[in-house]
Amino acid sequence: MDYARQQRDPTKHLVGVAFVVLMHILVIYALFTGLGKSMFQIIKKPMSATIIEEIKPPPPPPPPPPKKFEPPPPPKVETFVPPPDVPVTTESTGPTITVVKPEPPPPKPAVVEAPPPPPPPKPAVRKGIVRLSGDDPVYPRQAIRAGVEKGQVLARVMIDEKGNVTDVIIVSSQPPKIFDSAVIEALKEWKFKPEGEKYVGEIEINFKLQ
Repeated sequence: MDYARQQRDPTKHLVGVAFVVLMHILVIYALFTGLGKSMFQIIKKPMSATIIEEIKPPPPPPPPPPKKFEPPPPPKVETFVPPPDVPVTTESTGPTITVVKPEPPPPKPAVVEAPPPPPPPKPAVRKGIVRLSGDDPVYPRQAIRAGVEKGQVLARVMIDEKGNVTDVIIVSSQPPKIFDSAVIEALKEWKFKPEGEKYVGEIEINFKLQ
């Protein structure tokens, strides 16, 4: 059903108007029949109103009385009572004893350390030692080419217990370094008389071109 069409229906408006008119008629009838008087009497009855007071909180307790200030008691002062005088008795002293301090012992003489023993003397260099075996040094070709016709070399040989040469030291050579290598090579092959101890021998070798 169309709602807008239903709202425009005149029959519905008539029913509403009739209901309103009927209500007015009933109210007027009640006023004239006495029903209205009873209503007015009910309204005229005195209305009793009770006032509710606000509940107040109890008052706070009174503050405690202030304490009285009592000054502290004065400190006790003790009076000093001097002790009674006691007579001092002097005792008789005996003879005084003197303690003689012992004299300190005389200082010990300084110990002088003995000097270390001197090193053993170096073995004396023997001269004129004779070989048992070995060849003479070869005239070096360097000297021949240089035209050196003669030379001299002084050498020292270190000989062990068995007579073998352990080392050769050139002391001097003329001309220098011309015959040194030839002398060292030859003397290392020499053999000397064994003496059971090491010794040093000195040998002079002369070179001459023939």
